[in-house]
Amino acid sequence: MRLSGVVIAQDEARDLPRCLRSLAFCDEVVVVDGGSRDRTVDVAEAAGARVIPNPWPGYAPQRRFALAQAKGDYVLVADADEWVSDELRGDIERALGQAKPLDGYELRVQNRFFGRWLRFGGKGHDYHLRLFRREAGSYPERRVHEGAVVAGRAGRLRGPLCHDSYADLSDYLAKLDRYTTLSAEERLARGDRFSPLVAAVRLPFGFLWRYLVQLGFLDGWPGLLHAALAAYGDFLKLAKLGELEARRDRPRGG
Repeated sequence: MRLSGVVIAQDEARDLPRCLRSLAFCDEVVVVDGGSRDRTVDVAEAAGARVIPNPWPGYAPQRRFALAQAKGDYVLVADADEWVSDELRGDIERALGQAKPLDGYELRVQNRFFGRWLRFGGKGHDYHLRLFRREAGSYPERRVHEGAVVAGRAGRLRGPLCHDSYADLSDYLAKLDRYTTLSAEERLARGDRFSPLVAAVRLPFGFLWRYLVQLGFLDGWPGLLHAALAAYGDFLKLAKLGELEARRDRPRGG
């Protein structure tokens, strides 16, 4: 089975080398660049990846475009701030070496958050479909948190796909602002309605659920930080939905 490693990237020169080194066992590595202003393209080409420019159309469309460029029987999807662990590489090679591999595999994404690998707070068992037969996989339209779906049988691999996405708090907050805006736009488009009561409850509930019920406190300060910031993100999605509703319903003219 030929395997294509696929990465979409934009201004990822800092993290991309580690990602591409971990994908070196693939038969090919495809990097789709959305219009980087840093050295992303140079870094990818130096690593031997096939680099394809495609002006940024949105997350799901870019995933679909990247998938269409792959030539392997199976596709392994990684973000620039992720890397394949040695354990996961072995799991992948064994899975695809079987006589009849499954159509897709969910991978366990292990998150490093401000210097610590999170084990609790909802992040200890975070699985996503990232390895699948190219002809069976697709990306439904979503503005953010786009995920692949596969037509056929899917299983899970235990080796971790390591994820380390934030340089500092400013980086986290900048991404949080962008992602919550996209999420609010998606909710408005599908007809969700803003509720002040739900927004008021969501912030403390989201924090207590992650920090106490899901044992985030066992991850120390990073666990507290994750629970607080993720709950704030939950609240922002709803607050921005309310803002978009008000803007849509505001009388024009006058």
